[in-house]
Amino acid sequence: MAEQDDVLHLIEDSGVDQDDHSARKWKIAVIDDDHAVHEGTRFALSDYNLNGQGLEILSAYSAAEGRTLMREHPDVAAVLLDVIMETDVAGLELVEYIRNEIRNETVRIILRTGQPGQAPERRVIVQYDINDYKAKTELTADKLFTSLTAALRSYQQLERMVQTRRGLEIIIDAASTLYDFKSMQRLAEGVLTQMASLLNVDCAGILVLRDDGSQAEDFSVLAGSGCYSRFSGAATSRALDPELRDMVEAPFRQRANEFADQRTVLYVRTGSGREVVVLLQAERQLSETDRSLVEIFSSRLSIAFDNVILYQQLHEANTQLEDRVAQRTRALMQANRRLSAQWLRLQRANGFKNEILGTVAHDLKNPLGVILGRTEMLTELIATGASRDGVTTQIEHIRDAAKRLTSMVDHLISDAMADAFDITLRREPVDIAALVREVAEANQPLALNKQQVIAVSAPPHLSTMCDIDRIREAIDNLLSNAIKYSPIGGRITVNAADDGDNTFIAVTDEGAGLSPEDLGRLFGRFQRLSAKPTAGESSTGLGLSIVKRIVDMHGGEVTAKSDGPGSGSTFTITLPAAELS
Repeated sequence: MAEQDDVLHLIEDSGVDQDDHSARKWKIAVIDDDHAVHEGTRFALSDYNLNGQGLEILSAYSAAEGRTLMREHPDVAAVLLDVIMETDVAGLELVEYIRNEIRNETVRIILRTGQPGQAPERRVIVQYDINDYKAKTELTADKLFTSLTAALRSYQQLERMVQTRRGLEIIIDAASTLYDFKSMQRLAEGVLTQMASLLNVDCAGILVLRDDGSQAEDFSVLAGSGCYSRFSGAATSRALDPELRDMVEAPFRQRANEFADQRTVLYVRTGSGREVVVLLQAERQLSETDRSLVEIFSSRLSIAFDNVILYQQLHEANTQLEDRVAQRTRALMQANRRLSAQWLRLQRANGFKNEILGTVAHDLKNPLGVILGRTEMLTELIATGASRDGVTTQIEHIRDAAKRLTSMVDHLISDAMADAFDITLRREPVDIAALVREVAEANQPLALNKQQVIAVSAPPHLSTMCDIDRIREAIDNLLSNAIKYSPIGGRITVNAADDGDNTFIAVTDEGAGLSPEDLGRLFGRFQRLSAKPTAGESSTGLGLSIVKRIVDMHGGEVTAKSDGPGSGSTFTITLPAAELS
């Protein structure tokens, strides 16, 4: 009977070279604790060939080794499994492990047992997910060949179904979010996988895209499958192997399809002018139907490319429109802020105007009264024929009052300019030492009139970044105040220095000094201090407030120091150092 034929004696050596590893092979696992079964199986299947593929047989001699083998080789197509090994149900437990724990549903499991009664066939078939059940005594070489062939064909069909499902899942997932280049890559990958499944071939594919029709333009790899999967997402053709790059560049030059024995290359030009090349390496020549199917997939893919480009253009246009709206909104907000600032300036200017008018009414009244009084006296002197000396004296008084009036007007105009809020600083490198000497020289006539001495101490070429006109005005105000409040014959010192971080300008006088009350309100506008000018000069109370505003605009500070009434005072301007340009 056939069931008495042992697999070790039925198959003769056909002389097939078992060391030929160039072709792809079916991977099967023999899991049995009997070494003779392994040797007999290898001998019986030594010349096995299905669809041009031989076998790669892996061995495990216990259920524990079988677990390791199945974890490490998820691509095993079929398992020849013994039931009884370490235990009476070790093989059945391994089936549970393969199906339920490592979730391998495609591998075909052929159960072999030397004691059929120990594992009844009906119960095992019903309770366990196995694909065939054979007693070792009935598994002749022919029956082994038949069972294995049926298992491998079943495995191949399941693999095709898995690939089809995977390709469809990728296509569906990518199509649902087909808005950008990344989703196009996913879609292209799904198309390659799906084409291989529908064509029923094991193939490697690559899909590349060139943005326009320029012959010199480089191309990018959208997707790759099989041995070409490592190139997927490459942004340049230089990432490809030279031979593969030549195969892909040829259709770009020829702008035509190419069908060879085991290679199919399709060239597609999209409606937007982009070019797509699909290359498939298959183990068999594609039929006309297969080629038509590939062309349909590729043409539909080109339409998807154009749709993505249109969506991106629409998205970019929408983004540009949003940016323009945002820019216009910002411009309107800035214009509104400027109008608000101008309104505030107008309000403050109006308030300042009222202050100026109050000052004019108060401070200018005195010199005007002097002028009017002296004019009346002069008229009487002329009417009575007074001497020339008397007339000259009255004229001198009138001249002095006019000078004081002019000085007060100059101060008011200066303060109005400083408070106009349209002042802008023009920073430039300024030689502070030269500026201090220049201001001191300009004030010498006033000092000489009061027999005062102005001493300047400043290192040569002491420079900083500032507005020279504004700082000159600030120094001039401090120096003219010192002259005004210093006694006849007094000494005024102007010092300039630099500590690396700041520049200091200090004006020291020997005047009446400052009381604690003066120090608290020193830099306010229209402030009257306890000290009085030593030669009857007029004062508007604006000079120090102007100095403070100028220094504040430079980011600096102005301070005053006095040991008290009668001890003189020192005013110091501190300007932060700035990089000289």
